[in-house]
Amino acid sequence: MDTATLFDVKNKVVLVTGGAKGIGRMISQGFIENGATVYVSSRDAKACEQACKELNALGNGRAEYITADFYKEEDVKKLAEELGRREGKLHVLVNNSGSNWGEAYDTYPSAAWDRVLTLNLKRVFQLTQALTPLLEAASTKISPSRVINIGSIDGLRVPALETFAYSASKAGLHHMSRVLANHLGKRGITSNTIACGPFQSKMMKATLEKFGDVIAEGVPLGRIGSPEDVAGTCIWLSSRAGAWVNGATIALDGGSVISSKL
Repeated sequence: MDTATLFDVKNKVVLVTGGAKGIGRMISQGFIENGATVYVSSRDAKACEQACKELNALGNGRAEYITADFYKEEDVKKLAEELGRREGKLHVLVNNSGSNWGEAYDTYPSAAWDRVLTLNLKRVFQLTQALTPLLEAASTKISPSRVINIGSIDGLRVPALETFAYSASKAGLHHMSRVLANHLGKRGITSNTIACGPFQSKMMKATLEKFGDVIAEGVPLGRIGSPEDVAGTCIWLSSRAGAWVNGATIALDGGSVISSKL
C-alpha cells in the first residue's frame, strides 16, 4: 500500500469541463503532471488550444481538447460522441464548468435563473448521462469510474453576496451528486462533490482583487486555495485511495464553513 500505487492516476482518461482556465485548469494540470490523458472542454476554442499547448509542455501526461458550448444542449451529445470516437472509455469526469450572476434582490432577473441553473445543474446531469456508457466501459470492480462535481461552499452556507441562483444551483448540485452516487454506484461509477471555497479563478477575480485580504483573514487557515489543494483532492478521489468514497460532499475551504464569527 505505498503512496505511489494508492494515488496513481497514470494513463487514466479524464474529461475536465472548463478545464482551460481557473479551477479547471488547476485540476487539468494536476492530472497531466501525474501521467493522465486529459481532455479539456469549453466553448473558447482558443483558450483550450493554448491550455493544451502549455499542459503538454509539462510532460508526463497528454492534453487534448474538444470544443463545446454547454449552453447548447446539442453540444453535450456531440462531446460525448467525439470522446467515444477518440477514446471509447472515460475513467474520470470532472464537471467544473459553471456560471454566476450577481445582482440586487429587488432587480434579480428571471434570465439569471435560466442561465445559471442550466449550466450549473441541468447540463451537469445531461453530460453525466451522455457519458455514462464511456464511464461504464472504463470501470472495474476494484477501480470504479469517477464523477467529480465542482460545487461551492455557497451551496452549504448563506453567501454574503447577492448570488441567489448560484448558491441555489450549487446546493442542488450537491444533492444531485448524492442521488447520482446511489444510482451510478450500482453501475460501477462513484459520484462525489468538492464544495470549493475561495480560489484564484475568473469567477472570483474581481472579488479577490477587492476583498482578498479580508477573505483570507476569514479562513481559519489564513489563505485562499492553491492549485495543489484542488488538484490533490481530485487525484485522491480518482485514485485507488478514493475508490470507496461515494456520495460525499467535501468542503475544500480551509475551514471557512465551520469558522465562527462571534
